Amino acid sequence: MGAAKKARTVKPSPPPVRAPRAPIATDPSRSRGRLHPEADSRTRTPFERDRDRIVHASAFRRLRGKTQVFVAHEGDHYRTRLTHSLEVAQIARAVARQMGFDDDLAECLGIAHDLGHPPFGHTGEDVLDACMENYGGFDHNAQTLRVLTKLERRFPTFDGLNLTWETLEGVVKHNGPLIRYGQKLEDLPVAIQEYNATHDLELASWPGIEAQVAAHADDIAYNNHDIDDGLRAGLFTLDEAREEVPMVARVLATVEKDYPGIETDRLVAETVRRLIGVLVDDLVWETNRRLEAEKPQTPEDVRAAGKPLVGFSDIMNDHQAVLRRFLMARMYRHWKVNRSRSHAKRILRQLFDVFLAEPELLPPNWQAGGDGAGGKKTARRVCDYIAGMTDDYAIDEHRRLFNLDR
Repeated sequence: MGAAKKARTVKPSPPPVRAPRAPIATDPSRSRGRLHPEADSRTRTPFERDRDRIVHASAFRRLRGKTQVFVAHEGDHYRTRLTHSLEVAQIARAVARQMGFDDDLAECLGIAHDLGHPPFGHTGEDVLDACMENYGGFDHNAQTLRVLTKLERRFPTFDGLNLTWETLEGVVKHNGPLIRYGQKLEDLPVAIQEYNATHDLELASWPGIEAQVAAHADDIAYNNHDIDDGLRAGLFTLDEAREEVPMVARVLATVEKDYPGIETDRLVAETVRRLIGVLVDDLVWETNRRLEAEKPQTPEDVRAAGKPLVGFSDIMNDHQAVLRRFLMARMYRHWKVNRSRSHAKRILRQLFDVFLAEPELLPPNWQAGGDGAGGKKTARRVCDYIAGMTDDYAIDEHRRLFNLDR
């Protein structure tokens, strides 16, 4: 027998550098607490505890069956709201850790941000908003708050998950203040008005730094996974992306230079991975520039800054605008996607109409709290029921109600 191969010695890499806690980071030991007082955990910070409560929530599990562009049954490889939320949480945590912010809170906000989305992505939201036009409307952000504070029922003495003020503030305000440019509290969705009356989320201020990070992590995740999913679905080609999106073309060129002749699947995966890195690097660089210019010293300085302190550079915003226009033309308005959207519209509209007219068709636990056919409370119960559905459940429920062969 030949001599055994000698194991190759690999020099260990230095541990990743974790930035010291920044003075503007949210301090879990100084949390403003929960609406319903609870004893602190002996093993977890308040934000770790919030994250764990969300992960164990039924609304979080249902995200696995909710999609953004494709319908769940169209393929196993496309992102769902669940996988998207995990990607957002990972990016948010990595950025927060690199910059010395509270990575547990950033991760928690990434996990929670899509809990209020209905089935069938943005199409579902548009349909429910139209259905609820005379009953207070529908907004996925307000629905997320409703899920977290009312619809989840896992504790013996209160509804909702009783999350910290910082988590709820970040969920509601991650895209910025809700009261600005002449807008008033009464202009906001009812769910936000009602909760804010008992637990003031300071809706006129900017959110904490971790919420701002999570919002941009959302942008990074969905732009890049839509490239991946669109290519997998054959809605556009790699050459079309190369020709029409300069940022993609440049990153593709670096991958092809480093790995000549690489197979297409690996080329796409490595390109998406590097694109995420490019966006993260730009986000960190630009955020550091803004922080150096503004010099906030406390978390409250961030909220009082009057403008976002986390963001992309102007150049990167221009690049992302080109990418979004490409995805809009080639993916979101593709005829195959339009067909799925058309089916989704009819399914949700018909479900809403029949449940509103005949609320006795709702499961018994969803009938409680209504006010009869056509009533405002019944409409909100119907909306909550439909918004919680997965894509496949909505399709099956529609068949049960409208297909005489079932």
